[in-house]
Amino acid sequence: METLLLTTKQEDIKTAAEILRNGGLVGMPTETVYGLAANALSSEAVSSIFVAKGRPSDNPLIVHISSVEDIEKYNLVREFPESARLLAEHFWPGPLTIIMPKSRLIPKEVTGNLDSVGIRLPSHPVARALIKEADLPLAAPSANLSGSPSPTTAQHVMDDLKGRIGAVIDGGQSDVGLESTVITVCTNPPMVLRPGGITLEQLKEVLGEVSLSDAVLEKLRDGEEAASPGMKYKHYSPKAKVYLVKGDSKDFCGFVNSQPFNTTAVLCYNEDAPYIHHKTISLGNRADSKAQAHNLFGALREADRFEGVTTVYVPCPDKEGLGMALFNRLIRAAGFETIDLKDTKAYTLIGLTGPTGAGKGQVASILREQGFATVDADKVAHKALENPECIKNLVESFGEDILNSDGTINRRKLAGFAFKNEESTKALNRITHPVILQLAKAEFEHLAKEGFDNIVFDAPTLFESGADTLCDKIIAVTASFETRLERIMCRDNITKEEAHSRMSAQKPSKFYEGKADFVITNNSDLENLKTQTITVIKELCDEQ
Repeated sequence: METLLLTTKQEDIKTAAEILRNGGLVGMPTETVYGLAANALSSEAVSSIFVAKGRPSDNPLIVHISSVEDIEKYNLVREFPESARLLAEHFWPGPLTIIMPKSRLIPKEVTGNLDSVGIRLPSHPVARALIKEADLPLAAPSANLSGSPSPTTAQHVMDDLKGRIGAVIDGGQSDVGLESTVITVCTNPPMVLRPGGITLEQLKEVLGEVSLSDAVLEKLRDGEEAASPGMKYKHYSPKAKVYLVKGDSKDFCGFVNSQPFNTTAVLCYNEDAPYIHHKTISLGNRADSKAQAHNLFGALREADRFEGVTTVYVPCPDKEGLGMALFNRLIRAAGFETIDLKDTKAYTLIGLTGPTGAGKGQVASILREQGFATVDADKVAHKALENPECIKNLVESFGEDILNSDGTINRRKLAGFAFKNEESTKALNRITHPVILQLAKAEFEHLAKEGFDNIVFDAPTLFESGADTLCDKIIAVTASFETRLERIMCRDNITKEEAHSRMSAQKPSKFYEGKADFVITNNSDLENLKTQTITVIKELCDEQ
């Protein structure tokens, strides 16, 4: 069928209302997400919702009204309890669905054969105008294909349901971005079945005692009925596989940076984005849960627009306030699959870095003498250039001229292409750094299995590669400019000008000192260097 894309003008609302009165379906804007509306009093119309969405028929729907008086006008419930009236007074119009005992006029298709019905009075003026114009209560789940991220724009609805429904009204982007909070007053005390824009804390302020269904944070038990939408089935998922990752900001960045480059996308907070070397989609600032809710479903949909992405990683939100609603949606988008970074690491990783000529290699030798395992980033980088996927991506970016006759990478030629300007260097790093970190991580885990509790990652570009996000502690080795200059000239048998040029291409000592947990200043002899290093080791062990 043709799907009309309508405006919010009164004549278009009249057109949409006529479609609804004739038993059709309309995508309507609400402050939460776009809803797929049908006449809530018609079994046939409601059944067509399930067909259009591909939605299981035992998943109940929510009935939308334009005013509190509609409850009595359409005889929607057997009883309007006092607790429900209190909630309505405080939160309607708004993102709250109240489940009450249903009347016999509500078709079983609306309630999934339950004896109760969810009622909501949306705050979006277009939704209320449409309900009023149609002169019908409207059953309206989210206007998307079942299981996919809920729609927060008219375009999202068209992307999923064009040709399946009669019309979509474009009312702009949804304000809240998450479906309504669902609370049932059919239990004592009332119980939240789905968190949303109205938080558990707000509900308790009005009613006092309010319980929380186990199904908010966990799967329904086998055979347990879904009393609310969003409880029973996997929801909100893009085509790519979603993983919810538990861990602090640093651990999250380190983990995702070690994942395959071409197939990974990351939903992240604005503060973390600069440290992640993958395709990123911002959820907003870490402390701004309202922005995260507003952006979540759009971000999940955007992940599918990245070519080749098969995996999406998302940081686990706090479960306080609106964070509980975010967690509820994300745990279902991930099919209840989470990665707890505390469970994935059984060793302490120490980053070792510093500018050329500072003596980092000597410190690595001292650490090995003291029982620390070390992994050399330069050696890992050579292995990365032997990785078939890495070779393929480098050829796509820089051309086949970077290859030797046997198909291996010619490092000299690659350097000529990759370091000719800042953009090409960034392209090289985007391709190689995730592979380097993957290989390095495999070495760390191998050494941990061999019994090493403390592992040192010796990496001159520790910060530039994002490897610092993997590290528990960081040691920077520095020295004065004059000392480094003399060492490089002697070590590499080069002129003062050549040594000066190499040093100028690196970050200054202050860069490393400002980012490190420990700083070793190597301006003296080997004995002094050893003394400083052993002091750092003692401090590391004391902290563990």
